[in-house]
Amino acid sequence: MKILSLLLSIIFVSALHGHAADSKPNVLLICVDDLKPLLGCYGDKVVKSPNIDRLAARGILFERAFCNQAVCAPSRNALMTGLRPGTIGIYDLPTNFRKAVPDAVTVAQHFMKNGYRTEAMGKIMHVGHGNDEDAASWSIPHWKPKVGQYLRPENAGKGGDAKGTATESADVADSAYGDGMIADEAIARLRAAAADSKQPFFIGVGFIRPHLPFVAPKKYWDLYDPSAFALPALKEPPKGAPAFAPTNGGELRNYSDVPKMGALSDAQTRHLIHGYHAALSYMDAQLGRVLDALDATGLAKNTIIVLWGDHGWHLGDHGMWCKHTNYEQAARIPLVISAPGVTRAASRTAALAETVDLYPTLCELAGLPVPSGLDGRSLVPVLKDPAADTKEAVFHFYPRNALMGRAVRTADHRLVEWKKPGAPSSEAVLELYDYKADPAETQNLAATQPETVARLRAILARQPEAKPQFSAKAPAAGKKPAAPAKDRGAMFDKRDANKDGKLTREEFLKGQPDPEEAPKRFPLFDKDGDGTLSRDEFIAGGR
Repeated sequence: MKILSLLLSIIFVSALHGHAADSKPNVLLICVDDLKPLLGCYGDKVVKSPNIDRLAARGILFERAFCNQAVCAPSRNALMTGLRPGTIGIYDLPTNFRKAVPDAVTVAQHFMKNGYRTEAMGKIMHVGHGNDEDAASWSIPHWKPKVGQYLRPENAGKGGDAKGTATESADVADSAYGDGMIADEAIARLRAAAADSKQPFFIGVGFIRPHLPFVAPKKYWDLYDPSAFALPALKEPPKGAPAFAPTNGGELRNYSDVPKMGALSDAQTRHLIHGYHAALSYMDAQLGRVLDALDATGLAKNTIIVLWGDHGWHLGDHGMWCKHTNYEQAARIPLVISAPGVTRAASRTAALAETVDLYPTLCELAGLPVPSGLDGRSLVPVLKDPAADTKEAVFHFYPRNALMGRAVRTADHRLVEWKKPGAPSSEAVLELYDYKADPAETQNLAATQPETVARLRAILARQPEAKPQFSAKAPAAGKKPAAPAKDRGAMFDKRDANKDGKLTREEFLKGQPDPEEAPKRFPLFDKDGDGTLSRDEFIAGGR
């Protein structure tokens, strides 16, 4: 009996990793900008998304997956750090996450520390508005396509930061636009990885569409009959919702052919919905090319694939456009995971999942230690059994009018608590939605369901208070500004040339600005006296 049990354990471990005992699975992380679950595999009958659908057919689809904030930078911070925006204290686009958590180890860094070659192309972290890619996460510099948003000059903005048109249809090849170039680069990287398979890879591929502007080759616009698109049935915010909770769609209204105020006409609404579908189908085709290359190289049998949308998108529902809310259309995301030997083909789960869960999930699938302090929880139990549950609720955030909207989403409800960070809970303005009784969020039920409110507030109360937006304090008059906090994690990775996860005395001393004093610091850092510095010793010693 003991021998049988041992054999079963060996078989399970082999199945979990889907590879020989001395090798590690590869990771292909597909990030898609502004992709909502408007997909064939999620039940939509109009959209053309055959390649996402076929990926779902080889893995598990999460029906209840949610972002941690419906805006690009904080959502991607959550993906890469495993920390919610409320933990980091960054809710805007310009503030780089390392200003608030300089020692954070991203999921890519963690894989790199454990022997992986990490590469990225396209949009992984948010770049722009003063923010940039995280160089410490990648073995080689991040790659992005060198192409503008538009191919037809008449559509581009005129001068400065002016936006052009919200849509474009050009009769060009797929690789004329950015996502086609990103797919080309991803295919080249996969072929190179297959030719030199000594080192496992963690490759992030970040597609830009269907983010605004909705630009795509003409053939993807031609996939759709505009008259087939239904106009939004609901054109008003939920009854009883706070006036500040909805979005005014300012991101869209910056485009030159969109009215700055007021409702969009039916023709404009239908055209934008058409544009979103065209851009989505264009991105889907590029994903298909990458999946084809993964299969053709033979890498698929040992590669974990994750498809993740950074947040949803309002397409005119409730009279709202873009993201920037705590409502279902902005917070719900598509999530598909294919893990050889673990996930069953064409499986689905109603288990709750949130973006921060991906970090520990990938670690467990790859057999890597899970760092302490992450906000998420591994989804591997659900990957093995889609009927399993990992958590009772997920959490997301959105700031508005100096208030923080902290949201708790369970299987059936969402409660949003609006208040200033640190203020007493008695001052909060509340929203409650029941997705069994009112899936379209037509009415705020907080005033009529006190028991449900109390139950959900108790769940929310067990979470840490959301930090206020991080801000570097200005120095007092006459004082020099403090030097910016150094990213000691990145410093360690730079010094650790052989990537063995420790620094010798020589590695520590190389390039020190004070060569006479630096040798005195080494034994102070080396707490365990083994003659080398671990990453934790290096970071803690520098503090």
